[in-house]
Amino acid sequence: MSRISACFTDLKRHGRTALLPFVTAGDPHPDLTVRFMHDLVEAGADIIELGVPFSDPMADGPVIQRASERALAHHVSLHDVFDMVRNFRRANDRTPVILMGYLNPVEVMGYEAFARSAAQAGVDGVLTVDMPPEESHDLVQALRAEALDAVFLAAPTSHRQRLEMIADAASGFVYYVSLKGVTGSANLVLEEVAAKLGEIREVTDMPLGVGFGIKDAPMAAAMAKIADAVVVGSALVSRIEANLSKPDKIGAELKQLLHEMRAAMDAN
Repeated sequence: MSRISACFTDLKRHGRTALLPFVTAGDPHPDLTVRFMHDLVEAGADIIELGVPFSDPMADGPVIQRASERALAHHVSLHDVFDMVRNFRRANDRTPVILMGYLNPVEVMGYEAFARSAAQAGVDGVLTVDMPPEESHDLVQALRAEALDAVFLAAPTSHRQRLEMIADAASGFVYYVSLKGVTGSANLVLEEVAAKLGEIREVTDMPLGVGFGIKDAPMAAAMAKIADAVVVGSALVSRIEANLSKPDKIGAELKQLLHEMRAAMDAN
C-alpha cells in the first residue's frame, strides 16, 4: 500500500479529512522549501503537494505563477525538487509527497527516468496538470512500475465518460477542481461541489480531494464535510508573497493558517 493510500485509510478510520497544502518548490528561495514542508506537517498537513516550477503554468492563477517565477529566478530544476524531497525524507518518512507540475520537464527527462528518480527521492504521487487521461498510458505505466500514484484532475465540466476515463487512469485519489478557472479563483458554491462529488463517486471509490478557491478555515471546514481531502494552495502562497522581505516569518505564517484550517476541519 502506498503512503497516499495508507494515509487516507488511516484518516478514514479516525473519521478525519486530509489536509493537503501546496507550496512551490524553491519559493521564495530553495533553502527554505524543506523547512516549510516540515512546518506544514507540524501544523496539521496530512499530505504535501509540492509544485515543480514551470515557465508557463497555464492552470495557475497569478499568485502561483509569481511563485514559479521566483523559484525559476533561482534556477530551480526538476532535479533540485527531487533533492528537496530527498532532504525532507531524512526526517520524515511518513507524510506523502505529491509533485504537481506540467508535462514538458517530464518529457524532457523521459517517463521512465522521471519515475525512477521521483521514487528514489521519496515522492509518492505525481499530478501533471496538462496530461489528459486519453494520452496518459505511457506515463501512468512508468509511474506504476515505480509504485507511484498518478493523480488526475476532474472538473465541473467533466462528463460521465470522461470521469470513467479519469478513474481508470488515476490512483491514490482524484483531485476535483471545484471551480471553472485557474487556481486562486473565487465564488465556491458548496452545493454544486457536493453534487459533482456525488457524480464522481458513482464511477470510483477512490478518495476525492477538492481544491481551487479554498481560502480560509470556515471554507476548509465546510469542504471537509463533503470531501476526503481539502487542498489549499493560493492562500498559503499569498502569505509567502506577503512576507518576501521577512523570510524568517514565513514559516509561522504558513503554520498559523494551516493550523486554523486543521482545527476547523477537526471540529466538524
